[in-house]
Amino acid sequence: MKTTRRTILVSAASLGLLAGLGVSLAAAQDAAEPVKIGYAISLTGPNAGGAGTTVLPNYRQWVDQLNKQGGLKVGDELRPVEVIEYDDRSNSEEAVRAVERLINQDQVDILLPPWGTALNLAVGPLFDRHGYIMPTATSITDRAPDLIERWPNAFLLSGTAASWAEPVVELMAEAREAGHIDSDVAMISVADAFGIDLAAAARKAFADHGFNLVLDQTYPVGTQDFSSILAQAGDTKAFAAFSYPPDTIAITENARLHGFNPAVMYVGIGGAFPMFTDRFGEAANTLLTHGGLNVADRRTQDYIALHEEVLGQRPDSAGSIVTYAALQAMEQAIERTGSLEGDVVAEEMKTGTFDTVLGEINLGSQMMPGIFKAGQIQDGWVVGLGPEDAEGRGEFIMPKAPWPAN
Repeated sequence: MKTTRRTILVSAASLGLLAGLGVSLAAAQDAAEPVKIGYAISLTGPNAGGAGTTVLPNYRQWVDQLNKQGGLKVGDELRPVEVIEYDDRSNSEEAVRAVERLINQDQVDILLPPWGTALNLAVGPLFDRHGYIMPTATSITDRAPDLIERWPNAFLLSGTAASWAEPVVELMAEAREAGHIDSDVAMISVADAFGIDLAAAARKAFADHGFNLVLDQTYPVGTQDFSSILAQAGDTKAFAAFSYPPDTIAITENARLHGFNPAVMYVGIGGAFPMFTDRFGEAANTLLTHGGLNVADRRTQDYIALHEEVLGQRPDSAGSIVTYAALQAMEQAIERTGSLEGDVVAEEMKTGTFDTVLGEINLGSQMMPGIFKAGQIQDGWVVGLGPEDAEGRGEFIMPKAPWPAN
């Protein structure tokens, strides 16, 4: 197994934060036994872009905040933290081996999940078997209710595929009512767990709303040439792609290159990432994509400012804030219970109320309530639009703006 271990004791050395602790390493170690926090994450491979945008920065930001307060508070005891990080290389088998090592060899106290539906489903049984809490914001599956019942310490915060597909279809129905599209839709999806579940949920939602799928095609993971697929979409005015970050970029590039400019265009994971809006600039404006923020909310603004201050980069407009809110909830549950036992902490997370960057939240459903799952890129951020009843919904600008001239 070609994994690497990086151990960061008390401070996140990779972020250059030692000088800001205000307490010596020796004093922190003498005070209490360190809490070991471990995770396997995609540092390399096709998932690295998503992991390095949505998950890993928030793990490091959380560790930074723990260090600034002197450690993790377990009841009344403040304990330093040790972080053990492995590269899962965007591979499910590597992820499983790395998680097994974290559990059996490193004996971590807190185990954090990887990025992406497929990897989370691969390691979920290990988290459950060994009693670890699994707070993931990057696993979207219609199996979520059944998995939560099977894995009582799992918090599948993104919820079901249907809960992500339906807001997309609702927005298209809104555009149809406004006269910008008709009932024909072209849909494509990546052929893995995420794409399969989202496409299945979308088919049902489109049918329920009276839409006709004139194109319904899957494509292999790693596809970069979408010219023939987009050609099949023809002059369809509504288009949806349930895609992963590399695909989302390629689909957008291909659409621009070939002049495919539907009135409503939804692209999947990656559209909410800063690298996407940095790359496409003005051309990204008015595209629909996953996630969304209430950019006017003070707590959202404070979270963005903290993220930029600690990490020197913007968060994404989707799972980043959800990931961090879940870490805050878990931290508060550990402090209240005075325990690192997964069953104990999970029970508090299910029954308590927590003050987070998303406001006061309750995780009784083991999913994150009230988050945006579809939005529109406007001036570099994704403005939350769906579900329609989510608090802080922004303005839906339609139709999609034409591609700017190169």
